[in-house]
Amino acid sequence: MSFIFQYFLHPRSVGAVKPSSKRLAQKMVEDVDFENAECIVEIGAGTGVFTEEIIRRRRKETNFFVFEINAVFFQELKKKYAKFPNVHIIHDTAANMRKYLVKYGRQADCIISGLPFASLPKETSGKILRECRRCLSAQGSFITFQYTKCKLPLFRRFFPVISMQWEKRNVPPAYVLNCRKRR
Repeated sequence: MSFIFQYFLHPRSVGAVKPSSKRLAQKMVEDVDFENAECIVEIGAGTGVFTEEIIRRRRKETNFFVFEINAVFFQELKKKYAKFPNVHIIHDTAANMRKYLVKYGRQADCIISGLPFASLPKETSGKILRECRRCLSAQGSFITFQYTKCKLPLFRRFFPVISMQWEKRNVPPAYVLNCRKRR
């Protein structure tokens, strides 16, 4: 089933009519310390544009947890990426992330988010961001993209240190936010 069809079926959780561009995927992962990361998490993986970039760059020993709640996208991700070592494709909400990381005795060095926070209910966004903050290591980063700056105050409630970049080679253009608990 096509991405646009999933958008029309689930506009609040899919959030866009087409997948992110390769350029946005590259910008999303450019600050990830792949050499030293022991655990990377991706939430709202969709069809796997960011997943592909992470798998290409990560070390095989790095645990990579991929969360996707949409059943069609989950099956597609599982088919493409479950064969890679230390890759865990999970059909569950990111609000339950800790339960999976604890099983492997891990905290996330980096969390990459493709979630459409602008269209998610406020309560859902809060739960997910709270869980991300809990699961992130002290020096870890939460990296997300947004089409507007309207959710910046929400992100600052959980991550007081935020740097921002603009990626114009995406439809629509997007802000990439690298969020941290501390400097």
